[in-house]
Amino acid sequence: MGLLEVLKKFKSTQNKELRILLLGLDNAGKTTILKGMASEDIAHVTPTQGFNIKSVVSGNIKLNVWDIGGQRKIRPYWKNYFEKTDVLIYVIDSSDKKRFDETGMELMDLLEEDKLAHVPLLIYANKQDLVHAARASEIASGLQLLAIRDRDWQIQPCSAVTNEGVKDGLDWLAKIMEKKK
Repeated sequence: MGLLEVLKKFKSTQNKELRILLLGLDNAGKTTILKGMASEDIAHVTPTQGFNIKSVVSGNIKLNVWDIGGQRKIRPYWKNYFEKTDVLIYVIDSSDKKRFDETGMELMDLLEEDKLAHVPLLIYANKQDLVHAARASEIASGLQLLAIRDRDWQIQPCSAVTNEGVKDGLDWLAKIMEKKK
């Protein structure tokens, strides 16, 4: 499932450019998800030092995905990328339960940002292919996601390695963006 397939879902949108911000802690799987969306090889993904951008154009639609590194020293710079964001995708490593508090605090800080107000939120509960991964429903409950009332949001179980669930999240995004037209 590549980015071009996502673009086809927006076919009735005229001259539209969508800016997607892809965030999460380091080692959550952001870059692997992005490379999978772009139908690129995921065999040798290295930690993102800074950011990656993937842009895909189809007809009158341009999709720009900004993948920003999640290391603690990089996170203060996330705010430099908030301007004009149409969609926020937040990736959580479902198998790293020791960092759930940290990832929850980062996510809640993002949701309080004025420049991200009302921006739709897709949360990928990644690494569901691992035996000890927390279920998406456990993560939603633990992070109190049900309290989010100021935006459309979805938590989607997925595996960046197998690509399972990634398309389902993008399908949800396509529906949400169609409603916003």
